[in-house]
Amino acid sequence: MKVRIIELPLDFGASRRGSDMGPSAIRLAGLKQTLATLGHEPEESLPVISVPPQEFVAEGETSAKFLAPIAQACGELAVRVEAAVDDGVFPLVLGGDHSIAIGTLSGLGAAYRARGLRWGALWVDAHGDFNTPEITPSGNIHGMSLAVACGLGRPELTNLHGAFRKLDPAKVAYIGVRDLDPGERLLMRSSGVTVFTMTDVDRLGIAETIRRLVAFFKERVDALHVSVDMDVMDPMFAPGVGIPLAGGFSYREVLLLAEDLAACGLLRSAEIVEVNPVLDVRNQTARMAVEIAARLLGARLY
Repeated sequence: MKVRIIELPLDFGASRRGSDMGPSAIRLAGLKQTLATLGHEPEESLPVISVPPQEFVAEGETSAKFLAPIAQACGELAVRVEAAVDDGVFPLVLGGDHSIAIGTLSGLGAAYRARGLRWGALWVDAHGDFNTPEITPSGNIHGMSLAVACGLGRPELTNLHGAFRKLDPAKVAYIGVRDLDPGERLLMRSSGVTVFTMTDVDRLGIAETIRRLVAFFKERVDALHVSVDMDVMDPMFAPGVGIPLAGGFSYREVLLLAEDLAACGLLRSAEIVEVNPVLDVRNQTARMAVEIAARLLGARLY
């Protein structure tokens, strides 16, 4: 299978700097070689999307920081993601902070809308990313990306790459959640997204949680996108993330999830974000990201 690697080295959406170097770290960890070993044909989307240095860009509104440059970069990403779907290749998007998902989901939404296909997204993340400028405690747009795709937030973002709702909340599921803001929690509940917290995973076990997730999507969608924020991992396995939180996925749990998603027959695109080399230890988190990508694209132990 042809896999188009699309990078967006953007860290405007988060408080901590450094995730803009995440795509480079993942490449250095051997992503292309690993995919080629699996029999895929990895290709890069060139030239890499240009992002100005944050020091030279105005922050703007405190409730939606760096809105203008994020919208501009995500608009270009949306064009490239839609083009990948049109070309019949698998889009593998590398970030950057999770604000880049606004571009990824906008591109996918436009592509699947044109085809009349039902599609959904699995958010593999410690956080909800379902804030809006009215309820955000930080003003960081990486905490708004999924809400934007579901039609909530600033029109500069919700109307990006087309004035329509990109993603139906009824076709959104989370796994790994363990940190939600109060207003965000209420908005998620009222919007109708499905959530499996880490507490749910503890109660059900990872295998049963994945089984329920796969059944959820098989009833509802023709195509599935998975967005992996590396902070879903416990910091002992992935220290190089912007917001490390104890109690996350183990190495074994996340790879089982990725293998079962690959086997479900619905996966059409993927995204891996929030690798921060500044905070990493010997590129450990980037290597973990490569392993996740490999399992999503069919790697198995036996």
